[in-house]
Amino acid sequence: MSELIISVSGLRGIVGETLTPEVAMRFVAAFSGKLPDGPIIVGRDGRSSGPMLSRAIIAALSACGRDCIDVDVAATPTIGVLVRERGAAGAVQISASHNPPPYNGIKLFGSTGRVLDAVTGAAIRDAYFVGEANYKPFNQIGRISDESDPHEPHLCKVLETVDALAIRAAGHRVLIDSNHGAGSLLGIRLLKALGCHIVAVGDTPDGKFAHVPEPTAENLTEIAKRVRETKCVVGFCQDPDADRLALVDADGRYIGEEYTLALCVLRAMSDEATRGPVVINGATSGMSERIARDAGVESHRSFVGEANVADMMIDKKAAYGGEGNGGPIDPRVGYVRDSFVGMAQILDLMTATGKSLATLANGLPKLHIHKDKATVSADRLPELFDKLVKQYPEAKVQTGDGLRLAWDDKWLLVRGSNTEPIVRLIAEAETEAEAKGLCAAAAKLLG
Repeated sequence: MSELIISVSGLRGIVGETLTPEVAMRFVAAFSGKLPDGPIIVGRDGRSSGPMLSRAIIAALSACGRDCIDVDVAATPTIGVLVRERGAAGAVQISASHNPPPYNGIKLFGSTGRVLDAVTGAAIRDAYFVGEANYKPFNQIGRISDESDPHEPHLCKVLETVDALAIRAAGHRVLIDSNHGAGSLLGIRLLKALGCHIVAVGDTPDGKFAHVPEPTAENLTEIAKRVRETKCVVGFCQDPDADRLALVDADGRYIGEEYTLALCVLRAMSDEATRGPVVINGATSGMSERIARDAGVESHRSFVGEANVADMMIDKKAAYGGEGNGGPIDPRVGYVRDSFVGMAQILDLMTATGKSLATLANGLPKLHIHKDKATVSADRLPELFDKLVKQYPEAKVQTGDGLRLAWDDKWLLVRGSNTEPIVRLIAEAETEAEAKGLCAAAAKLLG
């Protein structure tokens, strides 16, 4: 990603090269002009470039006449909750998610406390490109205030979704790896409130990542060992802005991110109060679909992207949703992917069932996802999609976000990348061989 990437939900780039203070200021000035009246919340993850960008962004927003609430380091889902609690017009979260330290980015929230929808985001992107900014004279400059405790409202909302007394009585020993991102500030506080005995790793939010920040199996080998060695019942591994959660079991086995959502859905479907329609995106494992089906409720597939999941959850009045990258979304807390929801609710599931994480994970539907990619120009995608539809006439077809072909027991998603001339191939089936075969068959059509 050598160029600045601008999407409907924000931007991301290399600090000092593609992402400069000037770029950040122009972008949030365009954002300010598309919001209703009210203050704007500004937060950041732990990256070392965060304070610099935060000051530039707050200066630009203030110059546009906006009152700013500076919350400093806070998780992305915490920002979403705080927007609603403070009646803010929107928010700016400074984070590059799982990208390496040279990167940073800006994620935009609307007044409902969720990532911007595509229409609003596109309008802001277009305003940035034409240089829209509504700077005010000296006597209309916005005020700047600090938030003394940005985490409390989020903490309370998460605790309300679980049986906190029962979890406290269980006294779970857990490891939390925030990898020097934003997650430790609320994560440790939440686990203490749930009576856990905590092994904290990477709990200083200074952006000095101890391992590659994306919480995948290959990046968490040392953390997995530590979970086993410290005799923890679960390892909770967050990405830098704490909207994603990966799991490690007591034996040091990487359970992964896809299982985070599936286990949260399993818990939601076991309770009459939260049993209802489920929304996941087109690239998420079908485990959650099957859990919903077994519970007798509908499941729906949105286009890939958190905003698309949130849109469909609202439209379908979904009880639960999320993305398979470790991002559960509980509408009782907010329409934002939330690692803290995942931690609390998985502990709740373990406590209520008396089962270990390994046993719970082993009891989920056995499905295998395979991901691949191939080099191809965007203008060849329609031809490829036509070939795939003809090759698999029995499959259910979904378009608009690439091409998704679905059968009762498997699916294939083919999407063009937004940032490079490649096509991404993702398939899931009941065997690894079949999932790989679907990707291989699609790739062959490109030859």
